[in-house]
Amino acid sequence: EFMPNNQQDFGFRGELYILADSTLHVKKCNLTIPKRSDVNFVDNLQIKQEYTRLPNGEWALSVDDMIVEMSLMKFLTKAVVIRTTRLTDYAFDELPKVLFKGKAKEKREANALMRDENFWNQYRSVELTKSESSMDAFIHRLEQIRGFKYIIFGAKALIENFVETGDENHPSKFDIGPINTIISKNFIDGYRTRISGQSTANLNKHWFFSGYYARGWHSKKNYYKGEVTYSFNKKDYLPREFPKRTLTLTSTYDIMSPSDKFVHTDKDNVFTAFKWTKVDKMMFYNRQQLQFEYEQEWGLKTTLGIKAEENEAAGMLAFNPLNSGTDFVVPDNVKAGDLLHNGKIRTTELSLQFQLAPGRTYINTKQRRLPINLDAPVFTLGHTLGLKNFLGGDYNYNFTEAAIYKRFWMKSWGKIDVYLKAGAQWNKVPYPLLIMPAANLSYIVEDETFNLINNMEFLNDRYASLDASWDLNGKIFNRIPLLKKLKWREYIGVKCLWGNLTDKNNPLLAQNAGDGVLMAFPEGCYVMDPKRPYVEWVAGIHNIFKILHVEYVHRCNYTYLPTSKRNGIRFMLRLTF
Repeated sequence: EFMPNNQQDFGFRGELYILADSTLHVKKCNLTIPKRSDVNFVDNLQIKQEYTRLPNGEWALSVDDMIVEMSLMKFLTKAVVIRTTRLTDYAFDELPKVLFKGKAKEKREANALMRDENFWNQYRSVELTKSESSMDAFIHRLEQIRGFKYIIFGAKALIENFVETGDENHPSKFDIGPINTIISKNFIDGYRTRISGQSTANLNKHWFFSGYYARGWHSKKNYYKGEVTYSFNKKDYLPREFPKRTLTLTSTYDIMSPSDKFVHTDKDNVFTAFKWTKVDKMMFYNRQQLQFEYEQEWGLKTTLGIKAEENEAAGMLAFNPLNSGTDFVVPDNVKAGDLLHNGKIRTTELSLQFQLAPGRTYINTKQRRLPINLDAPVFTLGHTLGLKNFLGGDYNYNFTEAAIYKRFWMKSWGKIDVYLKAGAQWNKVPYPLLIMPAANLSYIVEDETFNLINNMEFLNDRYASLDASWDLNGKIFNRIPLLKKLKWREYIGVKCLWGNLTDKNNPLLAQNAGDGVLMAFPEGCYVMDPKRPYVEWVAGIHNIFKILHVEYVHRCNYTYLPTSKRNGIRFMLRLTF
């Protein structure tokens, strides 16, 4: 028998049945979780495994059953999830080597996870009980209740962030969404509305279409995005399903702040529209991009792309070359949201990136895919080549970036996530092409971003960053009387940025006065001291009401700058077990 040292910590309790002979083989295993476990939404759990001796003397898993009793809230009816697994007909004959071409450890048929009822009726080892076999009819009766279909419709729109246009007999060929981008707000547009959608594999297994149309009501500007994707392998629903092997053509005209590119969610997400600082440096972008992505089953992803883009400064942002002989001056009568067209630049880029994530698997949602196993390290290496006089590009440049991610499991002490990044802009370029910090300007927690760095606050052509966080999973709170009843979980972290701007890219130096490539920095942009890295730390509590994650963030240095803010609160809604 075994159990956790503290039964409120994460861990199993149960029994192992071991043969009382010289082999000491495990015959059976029963697992459950302690009654006082901090696992959310699971009231009870039973796992039963049995091992059988095969005719050749080997022992192999033959039974793997799980029963989970779950409840979202106490006043709601509980749900029971039952998974029944039987494994038989083991064979150890040598397989043809042709099946193992490449480096993939596993190969899965495209429809392996989408079997129909006829398949299960043929291969199901354990017959369904009467209540299990009548579940489809029960769900159908629920759908016939007046008004219930509207409840399901609203719940799916809230959870999936998309609305399907089909029904049970006619699967959706086109989904409308994301819902949370229908209305948002920014400095130039004021209020902004958007309608978006995407096609699904029910329309075509290889061709996919997506895009949006948006309207800025103060700027009276119209924006759009159109995207066509061809998938070389058939998809079950969306083209991002693993392994991704796609060719995508995108055309976009829109507006953004320079820091929007670091946000993992959609830049028009209504929840990220609330900022802790005034975001008045904006730019319009007209982008055409062709991108090829190829993922191999063993974990290597290759991305090759070409992009032509025109940027036009707006708001308090200006593209003002040092040799122009003029300074950018904001007129006295300018109000928030008024358009200020302050110069243009055009770039053409070729990019190549490799990412190695061995053994990573994903959960696919209608908006993105989420990695679910983070045990192996992830290595990323990319290079971007800017081409002058090709498709209208104004500059030659080379930008190289590398990153490493690693999760360290600390047993009952939770987990530590570490992100290391470094990059260099090798050529003389205007400031829009320099390296800016990954600033998160919203109140919503975003991974791999800085919480208290302002928009374009530091501009570098060399950088290195560290983002380390430790989720203790309640290890300390679970040992404090009274507090342990709340089932809160503690979280700490530190974020560091080292940066350097070489003399050739520093427009503040007298030697660069009148340079035809460099541009004057906008107000609020500064040069870092290469001997003094920026540091901020985080202390947080999550699992509040099982859904709320709150962080207190503190900026440790560079606090003398006018743009700095010493402290802040960030939060997010995240369901975790």
